[in-house]
Amino acid sequence: MIKRHITLLIVALLVLAAKAQVSVEQKIDSFAIYIGQQTALRVSVTAPKGQAVVFPNFTPSQELVPGIEVLHADEEETAELDNGMQKTTKSYTLTSFDEKLYSLPGLKVKVNNKEYEANILALKVVTMDVDTLHPNQFFPPKDVQNNPFSWTEEPWASIFYLSVLMLLLAALGVYLLVRLKQNKPVITRIRIVKKILPHQKAMTAIERIKAEKMTASENQKEYYTQLTDALRQYINERFGFNAMEMTSAEIIEHLNANGNQEMMNELKEIFQTADLVKFAKYATLINENDLNLVNAIEFIDKTKIENQPDTERIVPELTEADKRTKQTRVVLKTVIWAIAVCVVAIMVYIVYSLYDVLG
Repeated sequence: MIKRHITLLIVALLVLAAKAQVSVEQKIDSFAIYIGQQTALRVSVTAPKGQAVVFPNFTPSQELVPGIEVLHADEEETAELDNGMQKTTKSYTLTSFDEKLYSLPGLKVKVNNKEYEANILALKVVTMDVDTLHPNQFFPPKDVQNNPFSWTEEPWASIFYLSVLMLLLAALGVYLLVRLKQNKPVITRIRIVKKILPHQKAMTAIERIKAEKMTASENQKEYYTQLTDALRQYINERFGFNAMEMTSAEIIEHLNANGNQEMMNELKEIFQTADLVKFAKYATLINENDLNLVNAIEFIDKTKIENQPDTERIVPELTEADKRTKQTRVVLKTVIWAIAVCVVAIMVYIVYSLYDVLG
């Protein structure tokens, strides 16, 4: 009988010791919240290592007590303590939409299939003060709003990509404009010069011969060379054939073939005398030299053309490099104008689209 009492006493002491080693405590982050605000309820269990701890489960929006909802529960967290103990914690997120002072019951936790109850807490839910004197300061809840725009949806996608294209075209246009400014234009300057008429040139040369008194000079070859050169140059410019490269006979023949009969005998005599002096060392008299000079002047005077234009328009010819440069500038200007038109057209379309969407 005594042994039985002793055994029961030992078992009771062991049970009490085991219970004394397990503790369940719950805390709340805030004892007072506004309506709709959230707070965390943390339940901590201290028990020997290896013992199974089971916390209560709540479905979303399940009420802990009437008026207090459990929104969700976090995962359990376990920390090891000294003396072979461990601490397991689980958090529950609570909220309420009714103003009231609530008593939160102690949650029941099972440790090795034995149930333990946590301490009781209080939670006060309050509302915001409303200024009833100025009701216009408060507005009802707004409806769910869509995003004002999305770059992946029309018409915003078109506006975005067209804006990018417009900027790229504008950058290209500026680049080409800079290149155009750097590439200097090819300027062909047309010169208007005073034209010396063929008979004026010839008379100037003859006046120079007279001034040098070459008719009386012993160097008759030089005299006739200058005289015939002046006549050849005049014939070349007046009648339009290359008398400078022809013989005297060819010049006379060419003039006769074209019907130019003025002073042919005198001109023929001048050229024949010049050929004799230059090639046969023929010596002429002074009066013969004077006669040939007078005949040359008379030939020029009778065959000259009056009222010819006394100015000449000289247009310089472009080199191949200048032609390429000019063509390049024309192409650049054309491309720049085309880009400018495209940029303006895209800009007008974008502005119109924005006005249509936002208006």
